[in-house]
Amino acid sequence: MDSEDDFNSAQSGEDDFMEDPDTDNSFGEDESDVDIDDDADIAFDSQDKDIKPTKKSYEVDFMVYSPEDIQNYQSKVIDEVSTILGMPSESTAILLRYARWNKERLLEQYMDKQEEVLEEAGLGDEQGGPPRPQKVEGFMCDICAEDDPDLQTFAMKCGHRFCVDCYRHYLATKIKDEGEAARIKCPGSDCNRIVDSKSLDVLVTEDLKDRYQVLLTRTYVEDKDNLKWCPAPNCEYAVDCSVKQRDLTRLVPTVVCNCGHPFCFGCSLNDHQPAPCALVKKWLKKCEDDSETANWISANTKECPKCQSTIEKNGGCNHMTCRKCRHEFCWMCMGVWSEHGTSWYNCNRYEEKSGHEARDAQAKSRQSLERYLHYYNRYANHEQSAKLDKDIYLKTEKKMTQLQTSSGLSWIEVQFLEQASQVLQQCRQTLKWTYAFAYYLARINLTEIFEENQKDLEMAVENLSEMFEKPVEQLADLKVEMMDKTAYCKKRRIILLEDTADNLKTSAWQFNVDLTS
Repeated sequence: MDSEDDFNSAQSGEDDFMEDPDTDNSFGEDESDVDIDDDADIAFDSQDKDIKPTKKSYEVDFMVYSPEDIQNYQSKVIDEVSTILGMPSESTAILLRYARWNKERLLEQYMDKQEEVLEEAGLGDEQGGPPRPQKVEGFMCDICAEDDPDLQTFAMKCGHRFCVDCYRHYLATKIKDEGEAARIKCPGSDCNRIVDSKSLDVLVTEDLKDRYQVLLTRTYVEDKDNLKWCPAPNCEYAVDCSVKQRDLTRLVPTVVCNCGHPFCFGCSLNDHQPAPCALVKKWLKKCEDDSETANWISANTKECPKCQSTIEKNGGCNHMTCRKCRHEFCWMCMGVWSEHGTSWYNCNRYEEKSGHEARDAQAKSRQSLERYLHYYNRYANHEQSAKLDKDIYLKTEKKMTQLQTSSGLSWIEVQFLEQASQVLQQCRQTLKWTYAFAYYLARINLTEIFEENQKDLEMAVENLSEMFEKPVEQLADLKVEMMDKTAYCKKRRIILLEDTADNLKTSAWQFNVDLTS
């Protein structure tokens, strides 16, 4: 287990988002002793990116960046490293992408073994200017077999030459169809040379150049453990969060993109506080496996008295044989079949020990299923409410307009409905995941406190939801009460989340599953 200081540092937003000291960004050998420090002189210009000065125990620090922000940073680093190494910017960019933008490690490796780094990065000999298309006497393209004397050809410094049309088609396929950009290799057989940006500028159309730049930016974010793209549809923002994978059993790193979408930085799913990612994964898998068949299983199956395997009765005979352990038993009383003789239809073994023990196992299995259904049904109910978010918002906007017209209130004065709608949706999302959290929670003293907090929040949400559904003509008179109830729901949600977060942080919760497996 990491120390408390180590855990707290994982939540800090102080680090420059482009440098991740704890991430293994190794790309060569003998770099294990290199100490990588954040470079303040090339830090992202984030004076306009406000971070809240204080945060609650369930919140984490994060920053949001646009593609332009990231491209500007990349250009700044490329220029700096290019000056240090005395290399063209397009070659420097290839080196930095190869090194996953770990500038310090790149410079040290380059100074120690320049030729090896260049070769592994796909650059090789960097002498001479950028290549240009040209005609070559006696040339025949290895791809299309064209040998027209006027054929325009192209080759990078590796010397693998092809006609311009084939080269362009190859690059277009890589960029447009395969989504590749940062590591497009020469089309020559077994050639490791990377196509640089200047070569690409010579060969591809303007629309592919734009696509190429977008893909380069995406590759940069995907190479950094502390950066993730917002998963919301059509969103172009990236989020920087310093939380490490090892901390995900002790916090739920919910971040909110500039587009308004809240999601978990650990797993990129929608916000699932207070449940840690490991529990969410187990719960979703269990729901996928169990929920559709749970009711059928309850009505049509029993467990083998010996190995507890689930058995389906597919005929009229009550003489059952478990396929797994071959144990023979009576379907009626669950007793050992050998004790029944040939008079199975006069079965009177209900109170016999073998049957009693089997019934205990059967009862435990049914109890387990009923427990799962208890939590699943409540989880699914709140999930269904969450799916109506868009309809709720549209309904709210309509109600606000109607209320403004009927009551004479200003548009500012009817905003309490919008606030109530947002809080209602947020609280339902939290309540949904409290049931997944509770399903795996062991019974300890803290569990009762959690359930009380859960109950208080759920009661407050239901009261607010009931008020929200009142006819428009009554809403003006309910304004103060709704505002109070909205504030109360927010307060109860914060209390619940802070309690769960504090106990996660100190490992005080006990779960009936292993979060690390």
